[in-house]
Amino acid sequence: MTIIPTPIVDEDSGKREIVDVDKKSKRRNKDGTEKQKPRVLITILMGIIAVAWLFPLLGLLITSLRPRADVEATGWWTAILNPFQQAWTLEPFAQAWTALDAGATFWNSVAVTVPATVLPVMFAAMAAYAFTFFQFRGKEIYFAVILGLMVVPVQIAVIPILQLFVWFGNTTGIQIIGQYPAAWIVHATFAMPLAIYILRNYMQTLPNSLIEAARVDGASHFQIFWRLIVPMSVPALASFAIFQFLWVWNDFFVAYLFIQSGPNQVLTQGLYTLLGQYGQGWQRVAAGSFITLVVPLVIFFGLQRFFVRGLTAGSVK
Repeated sequence: MTIIPTPIVDEDSGKREIVDVDKKSKRRNKDGTEKQKPRVLITILMGIIAVAWLFPLLGLLITSLRPRADVEATGWWTAILNPFQQAWTLEPFAQAWTALDAGATFWNSVAVTVPATVLPVMFAAMAAYAFTFFQFRGKEIYFAVILGLMVVPVQIAVIPILQLFVWFGNTTGIQIIGQYPAAWIVHATFAMPLAIYILRNYMQTLPNSLIEAARVDGASHFQIFWRLIVPMSVPALASFAIFQFLWVWNDFFVAYLFIQSGPNQVLTQGLYTLLGQYGQGWQRVAAGSFITLVVPLVIFFGLQRFFVRGLTAGSVK
């Protein structure tokens, strides 16, 4: 049976318009799309997962705000049940700030993290451009090799890299170990495969007609890359930059091996020294952990929209 749309008169314009009554009755968003029914079960499940994920962090925060005697006497969850009957203090944060030498270690972390983020993003963007818009023999094989390098953990290559740095220092007299460039090289090298993969997937979604038009106008690859590809790839570049920044900022393993203790040590190394020889400084570690969290949280929430757009780009064509 065919349903004939009901004619409805628009009184304001005096025109007769054919309108589907069923479509008219449906609620729609401002952009004209149909409103979806709320998925209550999924929302509840995501809420439970979020709370479970934040539960240890909450315990860490409460522990860092209580006097040491109270922490050793009762569990942190008792402070939630009776928050107004607890003795709260900021002394662990003051102790952690002083013991961390936050004024120096903070800038050391910045000096390591920023170049170790910029270098892989810059070189990976160039490589991704070549894999996307260049035609050369063995392109897919080279790209497959790069993807294979994604499964190689940094722990497996630590000894060869250390031996290489020692040989370089003995040969040239330029000592890399203990300096910022050691961490830059290691972080950038192991970040390149994932960066190339993400950026190539994103660049494949860009309109090829725009690139061809630029070539017809006489633009070189250098001009196309910097004036067209880079501005249009900002979401993907920002998403990987956030990912790399968080990884390098929170890293302890590479910093411990290649920067080592001394005037160039970063915040995560300072956290390790807060613990003490016998683990007696664990409350200061709890407070120091929140000091180191400030910058990653600001970076992530400030650029979160780029992070989501960049990671999902290229998944659907």
